[in-house]
This record gives sequence, structure tokens and C-alpha cells, in this order.
Amino acid sequence: MNTQITIAGVTFQNPVMTASGTFGSGMEYAEYVDLNRLGAVVTKGVAKEPWPGNPTPRVAEVYGGMLNAIGLQNPGIDVFLERDIPFLKQYDTRIIVNVCGKTVEDYVAVVERLGEEAAVSMLEINVSCPNVKEGAIAFGQKADALYQITREIKRHARQPVIMKLSPNVTDIGEMARAAEAAGADALSLINTITGMKIDIYKRKFALANKTGGLSGPAIKPVAVRMVYQAAQAVKIPIIGMGGIATGEDAVEFLLAGASAVSVGAMNFVDPGTTEKVIQGIEQYMERFHVERVDDLVGAVLE
Repeated sequence: MNTQITIAGVTFQNPVMTASGTFGSGMEYAEYVDLNRLGAVVTKGVAKEPWPGNPTPRVAEVYGGMLNAIGLQNPGIDVFLERDIPFLKQYDTRIIVNVCGKTVEDYVAVVERLGEEAAVSMLEINVSCPNVKEGAIAFGQKADALYQITREIKRHARQPVIMKLSPNVTDIGEMARAAEAAGADALSLINTITGMKIDIYKRKFALANKTGGLSGPAIKPVAVRMVYQAAQAVKIPIIGMGGIATGEDAVEFLLAGASAVSVGAMNFVDPGTTEKVIQGIEQYMERFHVERVDDLVGAVLE
């Protein structure tokens, strides 16, 4: 069995990655997961300056998943380069850095700093976090804005660029085409779906931000549909995510057209989920005599 995949010239030992914001920068999970086993560690969002994030409470459990309104809290690019990159370099796994910002200039500043880091294989650009009021919504929900920021980032990036798409749009295919037209090397989707929870006993919002991003198994059917639609709309590779808990879930995304998958909310439920998903894909390939994982990509029968 060959589980290797290649995206934008970068080879991964298998198609299973971590979803940004659910795995820290790897250090937090190293006691529970063999990072050498993963296709890639996708880091938490990194900004030009430290971000404090949103006020608490900012996480709430809901049926079939969770809501979060963390607000992309992070220590900034200086701490990330000093602390997290050296840690990840110890492992035989690809490093993909998620980049966030409030302006185009913010994104570009981080992208340029990361361009000096040979250990970073790819950049994932977060233009679709629904919990950050400045920048992200405007960039992630309007095709022309997505096109402009993608084009500008590509002008400065030394690594291949993955644009992370928001599901909170009318036409995911239109957004996918805009990113591709602007030069994106790959897409990742879906980010969280905007949701809300109210405590009926306190008559208060469960999150201080009122709304948050819904993730977990509840969103998987929406994610599979959007990955399929995006795959029909563009020719560049897609990294699929949204409620993946098992190898079977991952295979479903591959059949829909994803070249790789990311495990997100389930890392909080079971820190070993990523390794179990890798094993599940291998077991599926063995059972159905699939020689290369690439043979599963987009192989759903019409």
C-alpha cells in the first residue's frame, strides 16, 4: 500500500493532518500522539503581533459537536519562530503554518517572515474565521476580496499557499474558483459553521461572543458536500475537514474529491484520533485492495 500524497510539489507520508486551532503547534499533543506518524501538523493561527482572543466563556458543548469563539488567540510570530518551529523540527512530519491577520499587510508580514523558514512546507491562510470581526469575514465571504488577498499573498510567499475557505457563503464553488484564479496552490475546507447556543435557565448566551464556530460530527455532511462541490469547480488539490472521527469518515472525504484530510474537534474528544484515522484508511485500503491512496481521490461513482 502506498499512502503517500503530493500537494503542490510537497510530498506527505499519508493524507492525515491536524486541523488548525485544534492541535496547538504540536507540543500540546506530543505526549499522546506520535507526531512522526502524521502527514502534517497544521499549526494554530499565527499573527504578526500577539492576539488576546475573545472574552470568556468561549467554548460550549452542543449536540454532535462544539461551539468555539476563541478569536484566534496566539502569541505572535516572534514567539512562534523561537519556540514552536524548533520543537516541530525534531519530528519527521511536514509543518504547515496557519496564518491570520486583520489587514492584508498583517498577512503579508507573517508570510514574509515564514518564507525564511526552510522547515515550513506550506502556508494555510485563514481568511474565514467567523469569530474575528476585523478582516476575516470580509476576506472569506466575498469572492473579489478573497481573490485580492490570495493574489497579494502569492506575490510574497516562498512556500505553496493553501487558502482556507469559509462554509458561511452562498456558493462555495465561486469562492474556490476565485482562490484558484488568484494563484492558490491548494484549498482547505471547511472552516467552522457559524452557530449559537443560549442557556435557557440563565437566559444568557453560552458564549460571550454570542456566536461561535460549530465543529464536530454534526457538520460532516455539509463539509463532504462542499468539498465535492469545490472539487468539481477547481483543478487544484483540496484538503477536506469537518467532523472527521474515523478512517471511514476520512475515506468519504477522499471519495468526494479531497486529496488529504484534517482532523479537528475530535482531537479534544480523543487525542489519539489522528493515528486512528490513519490506521482506518490503511485498513480500508487493505480490505478493498487499494494500492495507492491517490486512487481514492474523487472516486465516488456518479
